[in-house]
Amino acid sequence: MAEISTIARPYAVAAFNLAKQQKALAKWSEMLGFAAAVSNDAQMQAYIQDPKVVSSELQAAFLKVCGDKLNEYGQNLIKVLVEYRRLSVLPAITDAFEELKALDEGSLEAEIIAASKPSAAEVKDLVKRLEAKFGKKIEANVSVDSELIGGIKIIVGDTVIDASVKNQLQNLAYTLSA
Repeated sequence: MAEISTIARPYAVAAFNLAKQQKALAKWSEMLGFAAAVSNDAQMQAYIQDPKVVSSELQAAFLKVCGDKLNEYGQNLIKVLVEYRRLSVLPAITDAFEELKALDEGSLEAEIIAASKPSAAEVKDLVKRLEAKFGKKIEANVSVDSELIGGIKIIVGDTVIDASVKNQLQNLAYTLSA
């Protein structure tokens, strides 16, 4: 996963910078989202990964499917991705672009994973604390993972705050084995 995000980030940064320069962040978000959906299609995935398909055929087919949903710059991005056989990374590019866009707009996405379902008041308090810590508006996605045993795990961008019992037990086991 880290390798895909490492490959995707430069493309996302370039697309973001161009979109910002053109004052077209929403348009780019829409274009990338549509192109990523096309690339995620099962038939398109098979076509993308088929080594017998030459780049020019893949490019023509992909751009035809996208039609007028991509402007000239979006089409150029697809051409570059096809040329370097990186079209399968498009969903990761879209995700990285959306992260950059959210950061620019002053919001961050936080994944809150709890051992048991937290109350609305607990989530609200946690979001308020995260907003104070990061200085940005936080959009929280809450999920439950009983394997944590107890506690909570929070992922905001590249920052992971793991206050779960599972993590503490793993750290204790590691310390005792050293």
